Amino acid sequence: MNFGILKEIKEGEHRVILTPAEVEVISQDGHMVYIQHNAGLSAGFEDEKYVGAGATILNSAEEIYKKCDFIAKVKEIEPCEYDLLRENQIIFTCIHPAAHPEQVDALLKHKVTAFTAEDSQEFGSPNSEAAGKAGAFMGLYGLMSINGGCGKFASGLGGAPNVKALVIGAGVAGKAAISTLCSLGAYVSVCDTSLTSLREISEKYNGRIETLLSNRYNIENILPKVDMVVNCVRWPKHNKEFLITRKMVVSMHKGSVIVDISCDEGVIETFHTTTHADPFYIEEGVVHYCVSNIPALIAGSTSIAYASSVLPQIRNVLNLGVKTACEQNGYLRRSLTTYNGYLTHEETSGIQHKPWVKPEVILNLSGNNLSYAPKATSTRSDLFYREYEELCR
Repeated sequence: MNFGILKEIKEGEHRVILTPAEVEVISQDGHMVYIQHNAGLSAGFEDEKYVGAGATILNSAEEIYKKCDFIAKVKEIEPCEYDLLRENQIIFTCIHPAAHPEQVDALLKHKVTAFTAEDSQEFGSPNSEAAGKAGAFMGLYGLMSINGGCGKFASGLGGAPNVKALVIGAGVAGKAAISTLCSLGAYVSVCDTSLTSLREISEKYNGRIETLLSNRYNIENILPKVDMVVNCVRWPKHNKEFLITRKMVVSMHKGSVIVDISCDEGVIETFHTTTHADPFYIEEGVVHYCVSNIPALIAGSTSIAYASSVLPQIRNVLNLGVKTACEQNGYLRRSLTTYNGYLTHEETSGIQHKPWVKPEVILNLSGNNLSYAPKATSTRSDLFYREYEELCR
């Protein structure tokens, strides 16, 4: 199969989906690998390294889309790429489909087989770890006086107290943020809905971290006492209630910082997305850092870690085909977003009120012994395509 790697075009994005190490493996599998000129340069990988691993360099995205049957990238498909898509083409990238209806419409219109990479991760994405670590670091930077912060230093100084930080959500990103904050000397509290996760964190840090059950009451009471909040909650898009309201933001002291790693609408009332070029804004006296692609700050490290995590999924599709790969891997199957003009992603159906069909049904896998994976989100939809309604219920 002809496999293509695109150069990222999202503002401030520097990652690359695969490094020369993964390209060599795919080439050895017998596939032709094409990579857009300088796709890996910002992450520290020059074209010559890819050529040495067996890839062919193409100058433009247009050439990649025209030449390749399977295309991979890190971030969403941009509007300028929509008309480059073609029927039966396979796309693997972080689509975030529920939040991008126009992108979904383009994939459906062109009858593309698309996988949203963020749902294909069984053990948590390295992108989440990178966002947690780099996001916590940027939050501490936001506390500095030059950014409008209160001027506190993470570990304090002789006679001056340490930063007090609250991490909301103890998943991969949250644990990474805790690790960075603790390493730099901050005092950390963590909120989560899982008592098991809170116990594990408390044991790991020998009780030095305050653990709280994540609810409105606890968060509302601790916010006035902390210097920094790091939100790592993946918020259900159907939830219309803010986790942190504007009134709660007002209760924080002036010059404190909110880092929204998840960047989901509906979690923090004062949220709006920022970019690496202009990452901070101040609202209600609180510095906000709400960059949607934080891992691009450390593109080299993130690309290496992320590439190794997605290589098995990409190889499965290349070597086995879409149907068999989805049969053997439930995480890949749940990430299938569109197939031959049909929506196959439940969360997107629930949020956008579009009909959908279960991947195992449209791939005719219902009678097979399928590999299991839990649902990616809590959003549910019973709005099925009429011709598949009976099979999906």
